[in-house]
Amino acid sequence: MNKSDSSHAFTPELARSIYRKAYLINRTDQRFRAMLTNGELAVAYYPVRGQEVTAAAALSALQPEDYLVTTYRGLHDSLAKGIPSRLLWAEFAGKRTGTCKGKGGPMHITYPPTGVMVTTGIVGSGIPIANGLAMAAQIRGENRVAVASFGDGASNIGAFHEALNMASVWKLPVVFLCQNNQYAEHTTLAAGTSVTSIAERAAGYEMPGVSCDGLDPEMMYQTMAAAVARARAGDGPTLVEAHTYRLQGHIFGADYSYIPKEELKAAEERASMMRLRQRISERQVTDSDLAQIEQEVDAEIEDAVAFALKSDPPDPDEIRFDIYETEQAA
Repeated sequence: MNKSDSSHAFTPELARSIYRKAYLINRTDQRFRAMLTNGELAVAYYPVRGQEVTAAAALSALQPEDYLVTTYRGLHDSLAKGIPSRLLWAEFAGKRTGTCKGKGGPMHITYPPTGVMVTTGIVGSGIPIANGLAMAAQIRGENRVAVASFGDGASNIGAFHEALNMASVWKLPVVFLCQNNQYAEHTTLAAGTSVTSIAERAAGYEMPGVSCDGLDPEMMYQTMAAAVARARAGDGPTLVEAHTYRLQGHIFGADYSYIPKEELKAAEERASMMRLRQRISERQVTDSDLAQIEQEVDAEIEDAVAFALKSDPPDPDEIRFDIYETEQAA
C-alpha cells in the first residue's frame, strides 16, 4: 500500500471527519456502559472500546449508498456508517422511535437509509448476506459496494470460506473486513485459529488479502479505500484484516482477567483517544477544531439520550408486524 497515493489522500477534512466519528463512537459506548451500570437501561451489550478508530477510518472509504453488514458488536460500525444518534439510542433503549421500532435492540440494528442492512447475532452469518447485497448491486448495474464487517473468530466459520469462494467466482463488489481484535469471545487468536495472518486465507480464493494496523487512521483508511475502489471498478473482492483490540470483556459486565495485564495496558495506550487526537493534530487540524468537534458530539449524545428516554416503547400489538412484507400496522 502506497501511503502517498493521491487517489486516497488523507486530507485535513478527512482527518476531522474520522476524529468526529471515532469520538462519537467512544463517548456513545462510554455513556451507554455508564447507563447500564447505573441501572438506567437493561439490555445485552457488546462493548466496542478499543475499536473506534478501526470503524471510523475504514467506513469513511464508503459512499452513503454503499451497503454494510455488521455484527452484534457493531455500535462503532453503525455510527461510522451514519446512523443518526437519536435513532440508534432509541433502538438501544427499546423505544418505538428507534431504527427498528424498538424491536431489534443493540444486537439487531438495521437502517437501510444509511446502508446498514443487517446486524447479525450469529457469528459469521453476515458474510454471505453481504455477498447477496453485492450480487444484487451487480445485477442491477448499480455502482454500489457491500462490506461485511466481522471478527477474527468468524474467519473459522464455514460461511466465511463459502462466501469468499463465491465472491471470487462471481467477482462480486464486496469487501470482507475482518476486525481482528485478538479474541474470539474468551479464546485467543493463537488458540483457535490455524494461521497467524487471516489475510493470507484470501490466497486460497484468488483474491487480494491485506493486513493493516486498524489503530492507524491513515493506514486503515487507505487500505480500505483501495479495496473499495477495486470492488467498485468491477475487479472483485478483497479480504482486509485490520489489527485492532477489544479493551473490555466479550459482553458488558463479563470478566476479562484472562487478558494479560501488560498486553491490555499496551493496547489501551495504542487505542486511546488521546493518541488519536495527537495523530489527527499532525494532519493540520488545530486543537480548537478538535475541541469544537468534541463539544458538538457531547451535545449530540445528550440530545440523543434525552430523546430515547422520553420516547415511548412499542405497543404490544406491534409484535405482529414487520414479519410479512404485506402487513401494515393500523
